[in-house]
Amino acid sequence: MIERSAERDAAIVAALPHVPRLGWTQAALEAGLRGVGEDPAAHRWLFPRGPLGAVEVWADLADRRMEEAAMREDLLALRIPARVRRLIALRLEAAAPHREALRRGLALLALPWNAPLGARILARTADAIWAAAGDASDDLSWYTRRATLAGIYSATLAYWLRGSGEVGPALDFLDRRLAGLARMQRRGPARAG
Repeated sequence: MIERSAERDAAIVAALPHVPRLGWTQAALEAGLRGVGEDPAAHRWLFPRGPLGAVEVWADLADRRMEEAAMREDLLALRIPARVRRLIALRLEAAAPHREALRRGLALLALPWNAPLGARILARTADAIWAAAGDASDDLSWYTRRATLAGIYSATLAYWLRGSGEVGPALDFLDRRLAGLARMQRRGPARAG
């Protein structure tokens, strides 16, 4: 479980504008803290795992903000696939001003020694999306839904980062993935013939 605090959240928000130039580094964290009048050395106790810990806190903050935004909308009026689509749209829209910081964070998580943390972050995000969508499953489908969504979300995120940065084309890509998943589910498991 991630230790949450308003101070950590504020430090992440302050550091984000510096990440495109400095990367996810101590320098970016210090610049952010300095910019809001805090002790630049505070990053040492706010993020004891360093920049990698800061990326994890940012991902958690993004999950929480997505959940808060979802609560302001009437998602229950939508069918489940439309809820999932809207939640992913909320995440992309929130990330749009920080696209380069996101790209740099994903590059850091893609390093082989950081991959386990990257997988945990992706799993937490998939779980947060399903929870915000109202999923109450408690059987094997709980795992399969999250694993499937993790693949769809990460593919959509990669598509968005490679593109122009506009959310619309990424959502079109997401729609195609969700439609493909629905077709696959309607066909059911392959039968031996």
